[in-house]
Amino acid sequence: MRFKQIVRFNWPYYAAAAVAVAAALAIAPWLPAWWLRAVVYAGTAVVAMWLVASLVVSWLVYDRSRLMDWDWVLQALGFTPSAWINLHAGHDDSSLTLRQLFPGAHGRVFDIYDSAEMSEPSIAIARLHARRESRRGRPAAAAEPADYRHLPLPKGTIDAALLLLSAHELRSDEARSALFAELRRVLGPGGRIVVAEHLRDWANFLAYGPGFLHFHSRRTWLRCFSRHRFDVHREFSITPFVRIFVLRRLT
Repeated sequence: MRFKQIVRFNWPYYAAAAVAVAAALAIAPWLPAWWLRAVVYAGTAVVAMWLVASLVVSWLVYDRSRLMDWDWVLQALGFTPSAWINLHAGHDDSSLTLRQLFPGAHGRVFDIYDSAEMSEPSIAIARLHARRESRRGRPAAAAEPADYRHLPLPKGTIDAALLLLSAHELRSDEARSALFAELRRVLGPGGRIVVAEHLRDWANFLAYGPGFLHFHSRRTWLRCFSRHRFDVHREFSITPFVRIFVLRRLT
């Protein structure tokens, strides 16, 4: 189950939340004022709610929706590309399925991990897990390490570029701008970019609490796309928590 991966990659956050709830419940009865006890109990209830909500939503999104089936990618593109790239930060759940979706197409998978830009503990845990799975002989698509600022591709040679739950790991505007400048360079006429992301919005706030700050807002993404002269050709949601942008290059 992919839900188990989510828990495995983010266990420090879940553990910290559980410890905080337990500690608050232990301390609250000994507080001298009733209103202090009320504040602690209310805060504990909110943390516990977010802890449970994040687990439930993760299960719904990653195990019960069509998101991780990836068959929607072909529908989003509207055509079968002859040359495509998939960019991730070290944990790749999609490339093997993409190769089946695009038989006969030339696909390359790039690992754009940059320790200076991607400092979240969950990424380090995910990458460690991916290496362990590889050593155990679990199937995985071969990925080429690549600098997102200088992708090893000639100009205008790609029909489709896929960023499936990975682009938000570039934390700064400058890093995201560098990536999309490169994608504009390598994307051919009529090509498409598919970006799948959680957003910094109310749905994800209710699901993940302060953890929603790890995502970027829709406005931030649209500003990034526009800066590099990409038009949103299609936009839709898979569950209320994940947004899909299909981009085309403006001339």
